Amino acid sequence: MLKVILQAPKHVHPFREPARELRVQNKPLWLWQRNVLEQYTTREVELQPGDRIPQERVEMLVYRNNLFFDQGYIDAFVATAREHGRACRAAFHADNPAFREHALPLSNSYTSAGNLYLADLWYYPHGPVADTRPLIVDMESSEVGYYHVPTYMADQSGDLVFQVPMRSFLAIDSWVHIFIADVVFGVFSRGLQFEKQLEEDLGFKVKVLAKALYEGRQVLECSELVKIGKDCVIDPKAVIHGPTTIGDNVTIGAGAIVENCIIGDNVNISQDCQLMLSVVGDGTFLPFKSALFMTSIMDNSMVAQNTCLQMCVVGRNTFIGAGSTFTDYNLIPAPIKAMDGNDTLRDSNRPVIGGCVGHNCRIGSGMIVYPARTIESDVVLAATTERRVIDKNISFEDSDHHDLRLGHLHMTPYHRKDEKDVESW
Repeated sequence: MLKVILQAPKHVHPFREPARELRVQNKPLWLWQRNVLEQYTTREVELQPGDRIPQERVEMLVYRNNLFFDQGYIDAFVATAREHGRACRAAFHADNPAFREHALPLSNSYTSAGNLYLADLWYYPHGPVADTRPLIVDMESSEVGYYHVPTYMADQSGDLVFQVPMRSFLAIDSWVHIFIADVVFGVFSRGLQFEKQLEEDLGFKVKVLAKALYEGRQVLECSELVKIGKDCVIDPKAVIHGPTTIGDNVTIGAGAIVENCIIGDNVNISQDCQLMLSVVGDGTFLPFKSALFMTSIMDNSMVAQNTCLQMCVVGRNTFIGAGSTFTDYNLIPAPIKAMDGNDTLRDSNRPVIGGCVGHNCRIGSGMIVYPARTIESDVVLAATTERRVIDKNISFEDSDHHDLRLGHLHMTPYHRKDEKDVESW
């Protein structure tokens, strides 16, 4: 099958990078796409804006490079499309719970067609044609609770829930979609798949129980659910519950707690850190007593001691100082707004959400960041008596390094002088 990749060159705020370069599930999105499609494609063509799709009479898969999809979705899409034997385009019902709640808000990548939304993923059995039919693949979503709040804080909907799919698909147009792809459509989905396999596959259940008995561990701690890479140093007093994946050359200190996470290579997790339902990129350093809850950190970043991140996204090569707190809940019950694919503030459709820090940022100690606030790449923020609370989005122009005597020493690779904003194709 020929794979044709269409560009989505617009930069995702606040990273100042197109979606293909951002990390999802601890891999660059372009690499994640390649790995998922590897078994289906033998050739690859990446088009530049303005290029035409090759007019070859061959089986072809065409997609935009800002799409996140998992193996389960692609397997179902290709199998159903081949069964139909005609040109198809991925589509979703407007009332699909996972799509409606998590993929559609803040996005500008879908085409409305009545009660359907069309995505930029096509299958052509005999080369490109103008007439394509919508192909709906059931995402098989389930309602999963993630927050139980006191009665006086809860609204009429009761407990807070995610619509977690067994088959994941969404376009990355906003930083919130990175959170959705890593947490809701990532670690939550993996946990749901594990629970389903335990219920339906007796052989798998026996295997897990036997492995736990043989190793003398609890079920969630056995090696069938906790996958550990090479040359890792893990203190015996650390608690690790699966499903969790740990990369190579990882160090985890005494008292650390890791539950249902993806940990990359060369990560250092110090004493008494707490990580839950999070994705930690390669080369990340978490000093003692730092905490991550439903948070995604890209590669080579550091979150200093006594800092708490909840439902946040942090870019690469970024430092967040000690004792900082990223809040995720509006004290006044007003809708939380976030940047969409057009860099416009819109309702995020999230009752709770943390903040986002771009690439190559330096955030001082003791900062408090309000829900859904963003800090653009290359920003330096130092806490002062006048500013410890971040209650608005911080742009590069607001960076403190502009006013520092040695500010010229701060490298700003994402704000080169000759760089121009790239418009959408």
